[in-house]
Amino acid sequence: MADTPDTRNDEAASNEAAFALPEDDRRFFAKPWIFVRGVPSMEFLPPEGPPEIAFAGRSNVGKSSLINALLGQKGLARTSNTPGRTQELNFFVPDGFAGSAADLPPIALVDMPGYGYAQAPKEQVDAWTRLVFDYLRGRARLKRVFVLVDSRHGLKPNDLDVLGLLDKAAVSYQIVLTKTDKIKPPAIPKLMEATAKAIAKRPAAHPEILSTSSEKGRGLDELRAAIAGFAERRSA
Repeated sequence: MADTPDTRNDEAASNEAAFALPEDDRRFFAKPWIFVRGVPSMEFLPPEGPPEIAFAGRSNVGKSSLINALLGQKGLARTSNTPGRTQELNFFVPDGFAGSAADLPPIALVDMPGYGYAQAPKEQVDAWTRLVFDYLRGRARLKRVFVLVDSRHGLKPNDLDVLGLLDKAAVSYQIVLTKTDKIKPPAIPKLMEATAKAIAKRPAAHPEILSTSSEKGRGLDELRAAIAGFAERRSA
């Protein structure tokens, strides 16, 4: 007997409930987060401080929507139907820290400019590309890059180009499938397996593939747990 929409939804909810985010990490993401600054070029980078986690992906892959969903703040990262709107490195941190050496945030999230947007002027695309590549190669506190891949399309050639750069720069990265609510549930594990095989021999790739939906909230706790693992916690 074929699954009905209700039974598929029940199965998805059951799978989501099987992963329980630790309470400390849940409180960590429940705090308000703030936008710190947009960085149009390397000279405007903030001083090296807390560990940084970056989000990369093709234009219109849903980076800003995913960041907003992770942090529970709809308007924090700018979203748009126009590909290529994020033109800077946008830094976000939990609120309530002075920013001094003695009171740094435990972590910073970085929304990177989308790549693969051919309709922007070439000079603009080249500037974005230089900014992203320089940041990836030269940021000592960058702990991981989450490379977002649209589940409807899988890895594309420009995704593979970015993975190659990350491998050469020895920057740890992990694939996050987005918009999984837009494909049929049986296709998700097959896509995850195919993606894992595609990156199996890449030296800087984390082997675990994460599957998410910003709209449905799927996979967000798993991604939060992966991010929280890099946070610096100070005892009171």
